[in-house]
Amino acid sequence: MAETTLIQGGTLVTPDGEIEGDLLIAGEQIAAIGRDLATEGVSRIVNASRCLVLPGLVDPHTHIQLDTGIYKTPDNWEIGTRTAACGGVTTVIDFATQFPGQDVSAALAGRLAEIGALAQIDYGLHMMLTALPADAELDGWMVDLLAAGVPSVKVYTTYRPNYYQDDAALLRVLAAAGRHGVLVMVHCENDALVSAATGNLVQTGQTALAHHGEARPALAEVEAAHRVLFLARALDPSPQVYVVHCSAGGTVDEVSRARAAGQPAIAETTPQYLLLDAGVYAGGHPEWGIMQPPLRAAEEKDALWKHVESGAISTIGTDHCDYTIAQKRLSPRFTETAGGIPGLETMLPLLATYGVEQSRITWSHLAQLTSTNPARIFGLKGKGGLAPGYDADVVIYDPAVDGTIRAERLHNLAGYTPYEGCSVSGAVRTVFSRGRMLVRDGEFIPAPGWGRYQPGHLEG
Repeated sequence: MAETTLIQGGTLVTPDGEIEGDLLIAGEQIAAIGRDLATEGVSRIVNASRCLVLPGLVDPHTHIQLDTGIYKTPDNWEIGTRTAACGGVTTVIDFATQFPGQDVSAALAGRLAEIGALAQIDYGLHMMLTALPADAELDGWMVDLLAAGVPSVKVYTTYRPNYYQDDAALLRVLAAAGRHGVLVMVHCENDALVSAATGNLVQTGQTALAHHGEARPALAEVEAAHRVLFLARALDPSPQVYVVHCSAGGTVDEVSRARAAGQPAIAETTPQYLLLDAGVYAGGHPEWGIMQPPLRAAEEKDALWKHVESGAISTIGTDHCDYTIAQKRLSPRFTETAGGIPGLETMLPLLATYGVEQSRITWSHLAQLTSTNPARIFGLKGKGGLAPGYDADVVIYDPAVDGTIRAERLHNLAGYTPYEGCSVSGAVRTVFSRGRMLVRDGEFIPAPGWGRYQPGHLEG
């Protein structure tokens, strides 16, 4: 008989609102929700009074054990998924990279082998495309990816020559994706504008980390998003375009206009663009802000929050990269500094504090942005909600625990956080992944190999 767990007396957060009640877990699934559920025969009872009971977060954008060919994070999937679980993230969607000369099936097999039996929470994968084959083979790639449960590909409009796709290549990917119903994720920055701005700074000797933001202007992101959406709109059928980590309000404006015209388009942002700004580069730790796209002018935060509140932004992920502080300080030049920050463990308390507590979003909206919508968009069945038949991915969040974010308390390897000293309201207390308790009273319970690959299947 399956082990049962009854979570009693919490505030259950659903897409339709908050309800007071209990949640019963049987084996790996949610068996029932309701008031005063029976305790007879229950294996374990967990008191959740005065706490929020949330669906486990689904982070649609992570980079665990990342190897760009230039920089490599020192974490592995045991460390990365431990970090996620401690932040209430019970599913991550990461990336497999199709390297030049490699087809997507080999790329996927290689990434799955790398993960092996290390993952402690469930995971899905997007396919990152680099060197493209002829169109007939590209169509075959799309078919193979869908069959393997990878319904999304990612392309870049920058990072020449490693990942960069010119407009002709972008159009080919978008067309093939449209023909087969594959979602296209795009990192939007105009490479020519970025290269020119960077070149000017290098020529004038302005290569200190403080100049990183100037090298990648917001205009480059907005223009690239406009162009990608324009190319996609010219196709029939038009593919679904997902613009990752929007850092400027104008980028979301482009997505919103496309959607209003009937084009399938989605905007994602991250906590760093909602909460941090370019002032970091003038501070004592500019390395904390080295990421692509960079942190923007302070007014962009307000613009992005308004887009979150309105629903124009559909998802919030982390773009988590666990580079260590030593790696971030290897060079005094922004052109030679690894881009990316840790974020898996801090997303939920930050959004709870600066989103819910400041009345920008409700708990239900938070759950939609960080769980329900990512699971739906990327076709992860059984994820993203609290309802009978769903996987028992459950987070108990105690809003009464005030705290301060400190790098030394986090479970990653970075040794720093750009939110160092930031006050937060509440803390992750208990986490279940498919019914297995991974966090108890804030303490992590190791479970290497518990995480399973979750194939995604988009609805037609």
